Amino acid sequence: MTTETASEIRSSGIQLQPDIPICQQDLPLDWYQEEFKPYAEEYLALPDRRPETVLPWMDEYIHPALDHFGPSLMLLAHYYMGGEIVKLVERYGGSVADSYGLALQAARHPEAKVIVESAVHFMAESIAVLAAPDQHVWITNPKAGCTMEMMAKADMVEPVFEDLHERYGDDLMVIAYMNTSGRLKAMAGATGGAVCTSSNARKVVGWAREQGRKVFFVPDRHLGEVVAGWVGIPPDAIFSWGGGYDGAQQSIAALSDADRDRLDRATMVLWGSYCGVHTVFQPEHVRHWQAEGYRVLVHPECPKVVVDVADGAGSTSYLWNEVMKAPAGSRLAIATEGHFVNNARTQGALHGVEVVNVADVPDPKGRSFGCGCATMSRNDPPHLVAMIDLLRKDAPPDLNRVLAGDIVDEATARRERLSAEQRARIAADARRALDRMIELTEN
Repeated sequence: MTTETASEIRSSGIQLQPDIPICQQDLPLDWYQEEFKPYAEEYLALPDRRPETVLPWMDEYIHPALDHFGPSLMLLAHYYMGGEIVKLVERYGGSVADSYGLALQAARHPEAKVIVESAVHFMAESIAVLAAPDQHVWITNPKAGCTMEMMAKADMVEPVFEDLHERYGDDLMVIAYMNTSGRLKAMAGATGGAVCTSSNARKVVGWAREQGRKVFFVPDRHLGEVVAGWVGIPPDAIFSWGGGYDGAQQSIAALSDADRDRLDRATMVLWGSYCGVHTVFQPEHVRHWQAEGYRVLVHPECPKVVVDVADGAGSTSYLWNEVMKAPAGSRLAIATEGHFVNNARTQGALHGVEVVNVADVPDPKGRSFGCGCATMSRNDPPHLVAMIDLLRKDAPPDLNRVLAGDIVDEATARRERLSAEQRARIAADARRALDRMIELTEN
């Protein structure tokens, strides 16, 4: 099993190919903010989505902004974004990375004052927590979220934390997965815990275990089980709590005597949310591709039974790098988000590497069980164009500004923003947890 981390982002190697559609799916016009609709109308009126059509339209808006801002503008995207944004962000001088790499970019690049992120809200908020006061972070679509994080909102987790803290006091430490809001990262910082990502969870949880404290791992249940196995925490030392509002309604008092005893003896308590994209994979999918001669690589958000039978597991950066460095003739089956695998398939083919989605096992009905992150793909070319052009015009919508502690409803875009005093407290505690992750990872 392997993980890989890097504070500096290298080029992904993704190439734009002629005649390949840039956008896999158009969003309805009413999905755009009012300020973005004029850009969306122009985009939707284009005759097709091929690079030779879309790129000249984007160039008219983005090149003036690049000239206007110079090195003070930084464009970022996550690997899971639909292929159009992943390819385009690098074309315009931006960077693509996993959540760990993205989080570090503001701190690593003080010259970047205007940071535009095409991914999900929790990633943008992590960048904002680590940013300097003169660096502003913007998200192209504030409704871009994460299903795992949606089942681990602060109002769901905080009552459970209070219940656990009342029983275990300072023996309790929170480890917050990156896929959480700043408020939950602050909970980790306040308890002397840390943030982790899939690329460094082994180091962070290993460090937490050495502290001899009970770990409340929020979320995800599958990564928690996988990492517990990696660091030697046995299954009978893990207590699985519920996720979402079901988890919020659980209490220690309502547990049976046997379950309460298991909770008391547990080394790790797992919050029960998960990534819907990664739970589609099954051990029989892995075995099928292994029998066909493929090396199977999986993301550790997959169920532990999948990770245990795979040939390797690691973060999105690890998976991407395995494709890019594989020798010609290699055959790789990858279990992760569908847009990522599609991009890996295209890029792998350019240097003779065959890539398949682990979920694409032969099916009599011709079905594919793999899927993309639909909420992250709410970012598209008109969102990117509109955000950058409105920033150049000094007229960006405040809703797209990301500050520590913000909570955004992914369905309505309604935002809850804390007072300056509350925000400062959340930012300080969240930064403490992020800094501990960075220290453990980089040293």
